[in-house]
Amino acid sequence: MRTTTLAKIIILSLIAISNLATKVSGQSPLTRPAHVGLIYPISTNGKDAPAYTNQFSLHVFAGVSKAETGAAVAGISNIVKENVSGAVVAGFSNHIGNITRGVSVAGFMNTVHNKAQGAMVAGFINSAKELKGYQVAGFGNFAAKGDTSSGQLAGFLNRGDTAQLSIAGFGNMHRAAKVQLAGFINANGNAHTQIAGFMNIAKKVKGVQVAGFLNIADSSDYSIGIINIVKNGEKQFSLSIDETTTTILSFKSGGRVMYGIIGVGYNFKDADTRYAIQAGIGAHLFAGPRFRINVEATSTALTDFSKWQYHKQTLAILPAWRLGSRVEVFAGPTFNHVYSKDGVGEDLSGYYLWSKHYRNNKFWGDYIGGTAGVQVKL
Repeated sequence: MRTTTLAKIIILSLIAISNLATKVSGQSPLTRPAHVGLIYPISTNGKDAPAYTNQFSLHVFAGVSKAETGAAVAGISNIVKENVSGAVVAGFSNHIGNITRGVSVAGFMNTVHNKAQGAMVAGFINSAKELKGYQVAGFGNFAAKGDTSSGQLAGFLNRGDTAQLSIAGFGNMHRAAKVQLAGFINANGNAHTQIAGFMNIAKKVKGVQVAGFLNIADSSDYSIGIINIVKNGEKQFSLSIDETTTTILSFKSGGRVMYGIIGVGYNFKDADTRYAIQAGIGAHLFAGPRFRINVEATSTALTDFSKWQYHKQTLAILPAWRLGSRVEVFAGPTFNHVYSKDGVGEDLSGYYLWSKHYRNNKFWGDYIGGTAGVQVKL
C-alpha cells in the first residue's frame, strides 16, 4: 500500500514539474543541468524536452532530448534528436539523430543516423552511418562508412566500410579491413589478414588468408586452404606415387608462396584399403627460372569406403625441375607418421624408425619414404 502511494506521489510530482517547466520554457535557456522523468512528456522538461540540451538525464521508461552532454539513462529508450557527448545507457534501445562521441549501451539496439565516435555495445544490433570507434553486438554490427581505427565484434555478422579488426561468429563483409576473423566467411576488398572457418574472398591480400576450405583473391601470396583460387597465383594438376604404391591425382592451387592440396588416388599394394583421399598445404621455399624446392604437409587416408582405419601424415621435401612453361617433374624424401587399427596397412612400409602397438589393436609408426611425380600448370 505504501509503495503504491509513493509511486502516485512521484508521478504527480513529475506532472507538476512538467507543467511548470512548460510555462517557463519561453524564459529559460534551452540547456538544463538535469532532466528527470517517467516518459515523455512527463518530465522536468515537459513537452518541450526535444528542444533541450541536458548534462544529465534519467528516465524510468523513455526520455527525449535535443542533445546530451554528460550521461543519459533510461529503463527502455533514449531518443536524442541531435548529438551525444558522453554516455547513453538504455534497457532496450538508444536512438541518436546525428553524432555520438562517447559510449552507447543498450540491451537490444543502438542506432546512430550519422557518425558514431567511441563505442557502441548492444545485446542484438548496432547501426551507424559512419563509424570511427568500436561496435560490439550479440547479433550484428553495421556501418556504411568507417576508418581504419574502427573495430567490430559480433555474434553473427559484421558489415561495414573499413575496419582495423573485425570478428564475427558467421561472417565479415567490408570494403577494406586489416584483420577479419569469422566462423564461416570473410568478404573484403583489400585485406591484410583473413581467417575463416570455411571461406575467404578478397581482392588484394597483403598478409595471409587462412580458410578451412576455400580462399578467393586477385592477389595473395600466402593463401592457406584446401582450394585457393588466386587470379595472379598458380593452379596445377599433379600425379604422384610413393613408397607404398599409393598413386594420387591432386589439384594444387595457391599464391606465389603458399598453396593447397586436395587429391584422390589408389593403392596397388593393399587389397583391403585400395582407395586414397589426400589433403594438405604446400610452400615454394625456393624458386628459380627452372628449378625450385617445394615443401608439402599432407594427410592421406586409405579406405574401402566402409572403414577408415589407415591414416598417414607426411612431410615431403620435393625438388622440382620445370620442363618448358607448363610441365614440372619432382621427387624427394618424405617423413611419415602412420596410425592404423586392426593391422590395416601396417605392412605397407617395410621398416619403421619407431613403432608401437596400443590397446584396441591400434598401431603408431614413423618411417622415412619417398615420392615422385609430374605436374602440369593450368
